[in-house]
Amino acid sequence: MKTERGGPLHAFLLETGGFSVFVARFFRNAFHRRFEWREFVRQSVLNGNGSLPLVAVTAFIMGLVLTVQSRPTLARFGAESMLPAMVAVSVVREIVPVITALICAGKIGSGMGAELGSMKVTEQIDAMEVSGTNPFRYLAVTRIWSTTLMVPLLVILASGIAIWASWIGVNMKDPLSWQLFYRQVFDALSLGDVLPAFIKSFFFGFVVGAVGCYKGFTTAKGTEGVGRSAHNAVVMASLLIFIIDLLAVQITDILGLN
Repeated sequence: MKTERGGPLHAFLLETGGFSVFVARFFRNAFHRRFEWREFVRQSVLNGNGSLPLVAVTAFIMGLVLTVQSRPTLARFGAESMLPAMVAVSVVREIVPVITALICAGKIGSGMGAELGSMKVTEQIDAMEVSGTNPFRYLAVTRIWSTTLMVPLLVILASGIAIWASWIGVNMKDPLSWQLFYRQVFDALSLGDVLPAFIKSFFFGFVVGAVGCYKGFTTAKGTEGVGRSAHNAVVMASLLIFIIDLLAVQITDILGLN
């Protein structure tokens, strides 16, 4: 089957190929002996601290709303005592990792696309090459590593905040001590709940950083392209996050971790 030049399928194949080449280039430079540690630490602090307030507020609201909304359904079946366990498994396994990754895609990914895109159209990246600095290793590798490591940490913090918010939601109706709530939560959680969520959050973080940097490095058409790169970074990263999550669910099901 022939692919029409300039058609949607042609554009999709070009995008897939370009992103694959970009990822391969990252792995060729990811473990270089001249790693830019200072820039990596700066990006990690920037991405982690910058995203923490929004992630924390969102996690608190998710835990509280899920608890309040789930109570009437469980009460209908006389299973209100299962509320802490149900909320904990839900937020740890699925809700918190995906929502946190989407928040990072919108905040960090778009920021990277806009920042690097602006540097691209103003020829700052070309100037770095002329000065003898490797712009890919300095700009892309450090940013991708920072999101790969920071997103899992944000997921852990968000999970704890969501569970704490769930305890507050439970106490809105019936008093329940933190010790009893804590015991019910951790009796329900198992390694099969925590480990898959933690592992896939690394992939989520990698996608956020890789897509943001890829869109920034391939920005064209002047300042108009900067806005388009920021927008496309969010859309592409969000789509890949859902695809990775779908694959992770299938893999955990095959391994019997569900």
